[in-house]
Amino acid sequence: MEAPPIDLRFVSELLRLPSDHVWSDYDEDADVLYLSFEKPQCANDSMMEEDGNIYHYRDRQLVGITVPNARARFPK
Repeated sequence: MEAPPIDLRFVSELLRLPSDHVWSDYDEDADVLYLSFEKPQCANDSMMEEDGNIYHYRDRQLVGITVPNARARFPK
């Protein structure tokens, strides 16, 4: 079976993330994408920004991002 082509324009954005490792989980029912830069995150603060994303911090270090309405915001 041949895999469908994937648009790799997102790679430049991945390279800008604050970590060499990124774990992702997608909850299809809730349409929420979770990105973690450390496992476990152990975040002790979270902030929702104007872009609608929730940024998770441990002290001042960004350890994860929650992207609500991911499919609606980034359609195929």
